Amino acid sequence: MRRAAMRLTLSLTSVLVATSAAADCNGAAGPCNLPNGTYHIVLPEGATGTVPAIILLHGYGGEGLGTIRNKSMVNLMLGRGYAVIAPDGQPRENGEGRSWDFHPDRPATRDETAFLIAVADDAAARFGLQRDAMLLAGFSIGGSMTSYVACQAPEAFAAYAPVAGSFWLPQPTSCAGPVRLFHTHGKADQTVPLLGREINPDFVQGNVFEAVETWRLTNGCASAEADETVQLGIYSVQHWTDCQPGTDLRFALHDGGHSIPKGWAQMVVEWFETR
Repeated sequence: MRRAAMRLTLSLTSVLVATSAAADCNGAAGPCNLPNGTYHIVLPEGATGTVPAIILLHGYGGEGLGTIRNKSMVNLMLGRGYAVIAPDGQPRENGEGRSWDFHPDRPATRDETAFLIAVADDAAARFGLQRDAMLLAGFSIGGSMTSYVACQAPEAFAAYAPVAGSFWLPQPTSCAGPVRLFHTHGKADQTVPLLGREINPDFVQGNVFEAVETWRLTNGCASAEADETVQLGIYSVQHWTDCQPGTDLRFALHDGGHSIPKGWAQMVVEWFETR
């Protein structure tokens, strides 16, 4: 009986792994193609009707397929009924991986905000997704890209969840409108430090605390300090509650470095489901 149970466990695990690994365009070979880019998508097994979605933006040098193959994170999201979408950034000049063209002082080779909106629209139309129930999240440079989309086009997605990535100098001092946003960052992050750092004179990472202040002002939150702070596992989560109706601002800190820490996906999904 124990062997049978083990075989069943291995079988189920194989199904989950295959679901994530063969996910180019919901199982079709190659990514989903748009006129100005590509994306990868996997839908939850047995999904019926419209389903919500989480769009995940990869970090510097990554690609969408690598994100979709993060089994532990993606399978958690699939298990909660979400489609998972992983767009591709633009190829780097050295040909090693991809990145996002977001820097405020650098001419863009692609309108990334328009591209990500096009990805969401195409996936909703092609796979029957709930367009008004999409969370945009991203790691590192993908977190920066998430922040810029939230600032430039707050109504493009239902909510935003940057992790270990924020604005670069010159930082915006105001955004187009209020948002639902959950920023996560490690206190020991040396790649994207909380206080910012200079990569070179033309590329300077901004101060994350100043970015949170911009979000607070944009959301019309009355108090400079968070109204409440709760401990969720390794995360100390600050929450501003006295803000414009329909907005939400949370800032989670942990003791780790530059990573997507354990428990982040569940924490953010549960937050998204409170909307």
